[in-house]
Amino acid sequence: MNPRLRKVLSVTLTVLVVAVALVVLRHLWRYYMRDPWTRDAHVGADVVQVAPDVSGFVTEVRVGDNAPVERGQVLFVIDQARYRIVLAQALGALEQSQAHLAQSRAALLQSLASQRQLEREVSRDRALKDLVATEEIETRRANLDKANAAVAAAQASIGADEANIASAKAAVALARLNLERTVVHSPVAGRLNDRTVRLGDYVSAGRPVLAVLDTSSFRVDGYFEETRLHGIREGDRVDIHIMGEPGVLRGHVQSIAAGIEDRYRSTGASLLPNVNPAFDWVRLAQRVPVRIGIDQVPRSVRLIAGRTATVSIVPAGDGAPAATARVDRR
Repeated sequence: MNPRLRKVLSVTLTVLVVAVALVVLRHLWRYYMRDPWTRDAHVGADVVQVAPDVSGFVTEVRVGDNAPVERGQVLFVIDQARYRIVLAQALGALEQSQAHLAQSRAALLQSLASQRQLEREVSRDRALKDLVATEEIETRRANLDKANAAVAAAQASIGADEANIASAKAAVALARLNLERTVVHSPVAGRLNDRTVRLGDYVSAGRPVLAVLDTSSFRVDGYFEETRLHGIREGDRVDIHIMGEPGVLRGHVQSIAAGIEDRYRSTGASLLPNVNPAFDWVRLAQRVPVRIGIDQVPRSVRLIAGRTATVSIVPAGDGAPAATARVDRR
């Protein structure tokens, strides 16, 4: 080979190697030093605790451990016998109050009839004047006063009966609601997280017995060093590597935490600040939670709350595919 040509090829090859090395170094510097990323990330989801609204023994369990559930699906049923009896008692009390109201209204009609009759007699006595004995006039006036009092009493009794009916209706509504609440439904669509309630268990109102993981709320919580926050904005695209899963998931920054706990400072018994000593030459960057929404999940990827992930923020304006020429930080 011509020595001159060999020299040209050698120089050209050297230039190409140096150029490729510079491109790779620039990419690595940008990837590791400029673009925010962290291995400290985990898959998260909302966990809804299911607690019965009434107490009693569990008579039916209609779901299994770690089973998928739909919103409104029946999870378990509490013994309904006691609540049916309470509802029957409330309905009986309501009927009794309504019957008493009917009696009070009948008494009012009778009192009004007597009142009108006595008013006519008193008016006639006034017209006849001296033709009617004084004693008879006074008797009729006294009877009219009694009739007026009877009308007022009947009206008051009706008011009390109507109040009792309203209270009885409320008791019926509460009894019917408690009976309905013996059937416990799933508040969200998701998956049970290890069923704990068993047939025959006694459950108490307000005490959680099941946990349903809301599968529509899956996200990734990444904990970035505070020195990397300047490169993170809400809406930025994110590459998500879930440990044990091939490929890359796409996501976006939903929010950045507004505060974290200051573990180096607290308030002592004297209500004065208690500041731990720190070394000026060794300062560890705090980690700030960043909430990352997952845009799309392939069927092959199994999202489980708590799984470990690595997340990389894709800077705005970077149109290159996030998976090309990327070093796997996992």
